[in-house]
Amino acid sequence: MSRTSLIIKREYLSRVRSRSFILTTFLTPLVFVAFIVGAAFLSVKGKEQLKVAVIDENGFFKNRLKSDNDVQFDFPANVDTSNYLGKGYAALLIISKIDTSKQQTFYIRSQKAIGIGAAQNIENKIDEVVEDNMLQQSGITRSKLDSIHDNSHIAKVVSLEENEGAAKESNQLLASVIGYVCGFLIYLVLLIYGMMVLRGVMEEKTNRIAEVIISSVKPFELMMGKIVGIGAVGLTQFIMWIVLIIVLSAGAQAFVPHDTMQQVQMLQQHNGMMQGNTEQVSEGAQFIFNAQHTLGTANWTLIILCFIFYFLGGYLFYASLFAAVGCVTEDIQNSQSLTLPITMPVIFSFIIGTNAVQVPDSSLAIWASIIPFSSPIVMMSRIAYGVPGTVPYWQLIASVLTLIAGFLFTTWLAGKIYRTGILLYGKKATWKEMMKWAFRSS
Repeated sequence: MSRTSLIIKREYLSRVRSRSFILTTFLTPLVFVAFIVGAAFLSVKGKEQLKVAVIDENGFFKNRLKSDNDVQFDFPANVDTSNYLGKGYAALLIISKIDTSKQQTFYIRSQKAIGIGAAQNIENKIDEVVEDNMLQQSGITRSKLDSIHDNSHIAKVVSLEENEGAAKESNQLLASVIGYVCGFLIYLVLLIYGMMVLRGVMEEKTNRIAEVIISSVKPFELMMGKIVGIGAVGLTQFIMWIVLIIVLSAGAQAFVPHDTMQQVQMLQQHNGMMQGNTEQVSEGAQFIFNAQHTLGTANWTLIILCFIFYFLGGYLFYASLFAAVGCVTEDIQNSQSLTLPITMPVIFSFIIGTNAVQVPDSSLAIWASIIPFSSPIVMMSRIAYGVPGTVPYWQLIASVLTLIAGFLFTTWLAGKIYRTGILLYGKKATWKEMMKWAFRSS
């Protein structure tokens, strides 16, 4: 076995066998789910209903100004600005005489400022009542208008992507979700595992272990062994997460009633249409069918393969630079100034990636998905929209080739710096000095 393989094996096994790896691998998905559920719960339960007393100088707001979970409207007698707090109200809304020919200002008195959401909600509800009154004066009832409004919502637009004379259904919502998730995961990978490489190199340098190791292996072999070993740890973690998601999804189907799954199969056979069939389709069966149909519009094989490539390519591109910084400093605080030029492109790439999810064919998104500094995040933000539709083959090939050339260059550059910096003690190197080491002829 080669010396580099031994280093890779050591780095990989020492981390995979650790308790922290096992805990993060299995607990991270649960933490994400708990975070989403908790945020949704708090957004619903964390609100307090604002109790508002209303003084109406028009006479038609009572029984029309509807309360909801955020605001409760009451029309009590003998309430004014001097006693509304004593009667248990948090705010007092004064609706003066309305003149529809111009915009009016309505004042709400409260002991403390109300939130912007509550203020906007009150504005909208006043506008609705004014609109109802104007409709009634014109001989149109709100119920009739709502009926027309509901019955007119008949359009459902399905996007078809042209591909060599054939049309394939695509889903913009699914593509945007995949783009956000993949881009965010690679963003975390580049920062978390890049810093892991930096800390690993610094620990060996500080503990003088590197001096012992490079007596048997070349500095470049040591650096590559550490980078590849830690990268394999990250790839293993992602593969385990994918397997865990598949297992949980398959296990969840066991809890679905048999008749519901039969209804889902019937919907699949009839392409979602049950015309001519007297059996009623439950909401659960319709939901499962819609979810399966939506997920089926994505090219998962291409997405997974591209994710693995851009995960590895982006990691190798940035991890080698983190390793170069780690070999020239012995203090994590002093390394922050050196890592800033590395982390800033990652942060900017994530910002561009979030924009690319919304506008995947913009000039900024196209070029950022080709430049190796940003392509791992930005291209994964675009890839789910379709290849070769939104992402032509030439853009994907150019992105792949430039990223390969990019991580080969950064690996060579870091290797030259690593060779000198790993045995340098007691001096804080600068980027200018590191470039001199990298491009000197010897």
